[in-house]
Amino acid sequence: MNALFQRHVLSRLWLTFVTLGLAFFVFGACSVNLGLLFMANLRLLSEHGLQAASDGALAQLIELVATGYAAVAAYVVLKTCEHRLAHWLGGEP
Repeated sequence: MNALFQRHVLSRLWLTFVTLGLAFFVFGACSVNLGLLFMANLRLLSEHGLQAASDGALAQLIELVATGYAAVAAYVVLKTCEHRLAHWLGGEP
């Protein structure tokens, strides 16, 4: 995956810039109110226990954790593209 990303994305500056923008928007969409929703979900599960879990709070918690990991992945892509473009703008190869 690393070599594929380097060969197809990081070798083309325009595609690196587009990927940076997409990763920024994905990170933003995934992380908006994520912490608040996560805490509210945990509070619901702790207050109502098995009833809340059977009503879908447990499935929602799993979805929130998956969304958190998607945000982390988008952030890593964003920082990788930023690093490549910063080195290019600074004159490094």
